[in-house]
Amino acid sequence: MPLILRGATPADARELADVYLQSRHALASYAPLVHTDAAVRRWIANVLIPSGAVTVAVCDGEIAGMAAHSVSNGVAWLDQLYVSPRYKRQGIGTALLESVKSQTALELQLYTFQMNHDAAAFYERHGFVAIAYSDGSRNEEGCPDVLYCLKR
Repeated sequence: MPLILRGATPADARELADVYLQSRHALASYAPLVHTDAAVRRWIANVLIPSGAVTVAVCDGEIAGMAAHSVSNGVAWLDQLYVSPRYKRQGIGTALLESVKSQTALELQLYTFQMNHDAAAFYERHGFVAIAYSDGSRNEEGCPDVLYCLKR
């Protein structure tokens, strides 16, 4: 399975939204989506992709995953990392994470839901350390989360 990593383009919006929504529904069903599918699709097309910091993983001609990052106050943030459920545990998440890490030398932080044990294990395997826990009152879903940090 050859994997290609590249920057997202406007033509990727539909497939990226499909990956995001499928992943959220299948792997994080405990966290309610507070936006409609249509709103998520508009956000991906009109905000996320134009940010210019979205990497897509293409496998067998289809988008299998995506990662988005940003920089704020001297810290790089992994804002999104989603892999299509059918491509889970095939190294795509690792490839996307490594791509983001190669794009910045800054400390890298991210939030994930405390209930997302698979994500926690994944990030900890890659050297991230939990540095703060919250009750979820600061995120849209209202789910307890954890802040992870990768020191560089």
